[in-house]
Amino acid sequence: MTGMFAWFVEPLQLYGFMRVGIVTAAVVGVTCAVLSCLLVVRGQALLGDAISHAVLFGVVVGYLIGGDVGVPVGALVVAVAAGMAIVWVARNAPFQADTAMGVVFSVLFALGLALFAVFQPRNIDVFHVLFGNILGVRTGDLWFSAAVGVVVLGVIVGGLRAFMFWSFDPEGAAATGMRTARMEYLFTALLSAAIVGALRTVGIILVIALLIIPGAAAAFVTVRLATMMLVAAAIGVGSGVGGLYVSYYANVPSGAAIVLFAGAIFFAVFLVAPRGVIRRRRVVLQDDRSHL
Repeated sequence: MTGMFAWFVEPLQLYGFMRVGIVTAAVVGVTCAVLSCLLVVRGQALLGDAISHAVLFGVVVGYLIGGDVGVPVGALVVAVAAGMAIVWVARNAPFQADTAMGVVFSVLFALGLALFAVFQPRNIDVFHVLFGNILGVRTGDLWFSAAVGVVVLGVIVGGLRAFMFWSFDPEGAAATGMRTARMEYLFTALLSAAIVGALRTVGIILVIALLIIPGAAAAFVTVRLATMMLVAAAIGVGSGVGGLYVSYYANVPSGAAIVLFAGAIFFAVFLVAPRGVIRRRRVVLQDDRSHL
């Protein structure tokens, strides 16, 4: 094998961790990309950032209670709890949601750092927790990410019309009798699960990029939410797989490589996207409500 074909295939033939990493990157890329579309449409990019910071506390607590097996469980429980707390505070406080996000994530992130400093768990590499290590992904991590992806995507696809209505016109949705508070809690729980599923891949700091960039890039070239999700999923997979190869050959952290690859796609799309599509996008997306 020579040339580009060997460049792509040889790492997969030689190393099992590359094969596991490729599949994991694709799964995480699709899951985060679909959610990123709703986050971009709703203008809630900071929500993913807030929940991801809180995950460190769950990682440490999960390890202290259950060792390596307890890490994903603890991370998932704390992520969902943090998301629920953010929604509850935001709905019952006299200030905007971003303030609630700042309060919750800063407190839980500080708790995580404090617990790590006190107990100093030897098997937890903070750098990998924060920035990911997809080349260290094991088969069990892949199955966990896949299970999270199936649940998240299944709920989103199954309730797509409701999520669209709630995202574009929350007041109208509430007026029709939709339980918007329940939708908000559900979406936050799905977002929390996706963040934990991406823990090994890009880490709790850089996962926010996968929850923004694919949807933001897709918004430049699509005018329908369903199409936007498909384009974003392709960008998410391309970023994950492409970034993994960059990480492997350039010997740079996998999380950073994946995010930089996604960023390159974003700016490339921005430069070549038809201006007319960009101008029409908001109008046509708003018109989607008439089809609900």
